Amino acid sequence: MLSNSLPIDAALRTRAQRVIPGGMYGHLNVARLPAGYPQFFARAEGATLWDVDGNAYVDFMCAYGPMVLGYGNREVEAAAAAQRALGDVMTGPSERLVELAERLVGLIAHADWALFQRNGTDATTLCVSIARAASGRRKLLVARGAYHGSAPWCTPHPNGTTAEDRVHLVPYDYNDIASLAAAAQSVDGDVAGVLVSAFRHDYGKDQELPTEAFANAARALCDRTGAALILDDVRAGFRLDLRGSWETVGVRPDLAAYSKAIANGYTLAAVTGGDKFRDAAASVFMTGSFWCGAASMAAALKTLEILERDRCIATMVRLGQRFRDGLAEQARTHGQVLRQTGPVQMPQVLFANDPDVEKGRLFAAEALRGGAWIHPQHNMFLSAAHTEADIDRALQATDAAMAVVAKHFGRD
Repeated sequence: MLSNSLPIDAALRTRAQRVIPGGMYGHLNVARLPAGYPQFFARAEGATLWDVDGNAYVDFMCAYGPMVLGYGNREVEAAAAAQRALGDVMTGPSERLVELAERLVGLIAHADWALFQRNGTDATTLCVSIARAASGRRKLLVARGAYHGSAPWCTPHPNGTTAEDRVHLVPYDYNDIASLAAAAQSVDGDVAGVLVSAFRHDYGKDQELPTEAFANAARALCDRTGAALILDDVRAGFRLDLRGSWETVGVRPDLAAYSKAIANGYTLAAVTGGDKFRDAAASVFMTGSFWCGAASMAAALKTLEILERDRCIATMVRLGQRFRDGLAEQARTHGQVLRQTGPVQMPQVLFANDPDVEKGRLFAAEALRGGAWIHPQHNMFLSAAHTEADIDRALQATDAAMAVVAKHFGRD
């Protein structure tokens, strides 16, 4: 149960304001969330977070995605620690670089090679560069509202960027074949790539899984024009299908970007691709002083081993369905209408007739008070560390929160 105040958190925010512009930056700034959310955390274990004031929460954000096995997984931590004892960031890469590339090529259905970076924006940006190098073209077809990173070419918040940064982006609507075709036709002969998310997970919107028809249309367009089909699997990678998220619709991309869950919280990203794009990938200059960190690669190798060995996706699906079913029953009991969309292991929970997210924000704030860290607008994440007891504990919090929503707004 959340305490009435967060005095240590408040003191840290005051200190941060003096030395960090805005006090915090990006998606981790809880000023974007309902009042009462803690900004600073002291520790985490499994599926539980503790804030600096000692409150515990069942966490349904998993650090916004990286913690696919849960916080502090002992096998992953041991693998990373063993590698750190030998060396982490060195003058050149360790053997783990080759081992991890081999592992990804053996695991991911479309992959003939792999390259490594540090975060998702690195990976999506490199995919775009490879596509342009291979084709000699400029234009990139991108779904409206999709998030592909925070670099100037793709950030949803354009302060500090120029119109020229985005001049070669051509919008289409996700799952809309006619829209995709029209976008391609508008820049016929200059399409370097078609960028697709694993599924539509736009902020604050109902999620949409890709239709087989749309996925096949995107594949056919790229085959016809010589453009690269680029799968942004940064958010969903290793939570839907270990072989690549579009294996669920039977379509394989030319290039794919991964990060988040790849190393269970260690900083790492990857680009995988097919042989058609091997020479272009070799020709693009990309580098970073920390990109070959061996501890992260050791963590990734162990993470992928556990995901496969323990059938972790099936666990996340089972527990995600338990959470979704529980929320649906609570909504019926309290006379509310929920829109639960997307994969159950990456749930999006919105209220119907809630254009200003007033219900959603009240619901999230009250669930937090009961010990469940949920988000009112962003898709959430299940991990393999969540248990039935965690889900049931969270559902106790959401049931009380749903009652508060019904009391404040009435029954739908």
